[in-house]
Amino acid sequence: MEAPGIFRDCIRVGYYCVVVELGDEIVGHGIMSIGVGECHLLNLCIHPDYQGRGLGTILINYLLDVARWKKARIAFLEVRLSNARAFRLYRHLGFEEIGIRKNYYPAGEKLREDARILTLELRPGKETENLPVQLG
Repeated sequence: MEAPGIFRDCIRVGYYCVVVELGDEIVGHGIMSIGVGECHLLNLCIHPDYQGRGLGTILINYLLDVARWKKARIAFLEVRLSNARAFRLYRHLGFEEIGIRKNYYPAGEKLREDARILTLELRPGKETENLPVQLG
């Protein structure tokens, strides 16, 4: 299935989906499920041409603020073992590694890659007062 179809399906089932726009250009997106006091950051993406500008940090903090606003108290996400840059960002934001999911990500024809499982306690009181907001 192509990415627009996956994004539509995520909206249809009630996941929280947001795009990152700069001007009239979409440069990233985030998809998150929220329920029973927890959130799961399912997909976070900033176009490579726009990485290193702090947009990933803004996107993640925004999603975590939404999760807090919706009363989530813990966040989970997975990251490829090979994605050292994203792992450093998540650690910088306070996420802690709690395990490994074997063969979680597709990595080419008939290949799979392990994922680190990360978690972050969401302390109340940090949520944004004026959700939603525009990034950029």
